[in-house]
Amino acid sequence: MSSELQARDPEFEERVRTSFAQQGLMSTFAAGLDRVEPGLVEIVVPFADGLTQQDGFLHAGVVIAAMDSACGYAALTLMEPDCRVLTVELKVNLLSVASGERLLARGQVMRPGRTLTVCRGDAYARTGEEERHVATILTTMIGVGRV
Repeated sequence: MSSELQARDPEFEERVRTSFAQQGLMSTFAAGLDRVEPGLVEIVVPFADGLTQQDGFLHAGVVIAAMDSACGYAALTLMEPDCRVLTVELKVNLLSVASGERLLARGQVMRPGRTLTVCRGDAYARTGEEERHVATILTTMIGVGRV
């Protein structure tokens, strides 16, 4: 889907990377941006003891936050330079426990709009080259002026 989408801002990647660097929660997770393309963003979160729940799995809140951020930034890649993005709705399916070395959260724009953008996110637990699909999210993002 992302190859069909066109960024309105030629500096979209720099804008996304600058915004991501200012996000405290992703910094707390030691998360990094892997891919930034029009309509598609990938975030990688290394597994760490401080991010787990009582049974040692990556906490669902971490998985959801990473997918939500990936979707938000995917939407932002298609917005005007002066726009910001906020989540207005989300629905999550947790498919499997998340354990391994790192989490990959991929956000993709499904339908861009002038005001609302619908995105899908998927999270994969990775160990070496092996990956397991652990969650899916459907989000609605809103483009707003400076907040």
